[in-house]
Amino acid sequence: MESSSYHSEQPVSSISTDIREVLFGDIPLEKIATYAQGITEDSPWACFAAAARHKAGRDSAAVNLALQKVLKMRNLEVRIYLQAWDCLRRMGEFPSEEQAREIQGVVIEVALERGLDIVVAYADGSAHYINYSGAAIVWDIQDADIDRMVGELLAIGQSIVDVTEVWDGPRPPAPPTGIVRISMLTFGGLHLAQGSFAAVSQDGLGGLALRSAFDLMQALVAKVKVRNA
Repeated sequence: MESSSYHSEQPVSSISTDIREVLFGDIPLEKIATYAQGITEDSPWACFAAAARHKAGRDSAAVNLALQKVLKMRNLEVRIYLQAWDCLRRMGEFPSEEQAREIQGVVIEVALERGLDIVVAYADGSAHYINYSGAAIVWDIQDADIDRMVGELLAIGQSIVDVTEVWDGPRPPAPPTGIVRISMLTFGGLHLAQGSFAAVSQDGLGGLALRSAFDLMQALVAKVKVRNA
């Protein structure tokens, strides 16, 4: 992973719905296009904006070309590739079966009484931890420990993808209190597994994913403390 930046946001009163919504790479094309204002033409966001214009003009071929251009760009965040494939699937275009089932990210949501804790690992090596308070760590630095833990969580996520099918329907809202949801992100769509904290903890793959996410969260918090010391 080529990166050298680190960001930490100050706590807010509650987790922002907007923060959660951008984790999955499935924002509607028309909304993505609004992010493209004032950016360069070679940006992927400009391609999404062009795709939105072509969609409004009912030019499906031009929409496809604009989105395929995003997929051909190198060294983008994996969420951007996920976003391009989400838009293409909505048009009836799909990746190969092998590519469709390759894990690209894992989002684990734990709904506590005080709010929602979220741990995320992406195939580009980045990781997020969003505390129920709204405090957030966005990690995109090369670090051997974090890289290993991200890889471990992704490997568990791949194992879950291998035994599940793509979620048929809109992505559900945040889980209710007491529920753990594990979302596997692939170019072919979303794979979901969820249950009570006790049930997920006792499940073979679910328990592994939950423990791996907890280890990753602890490591991210520890790394931040060291960097801020």
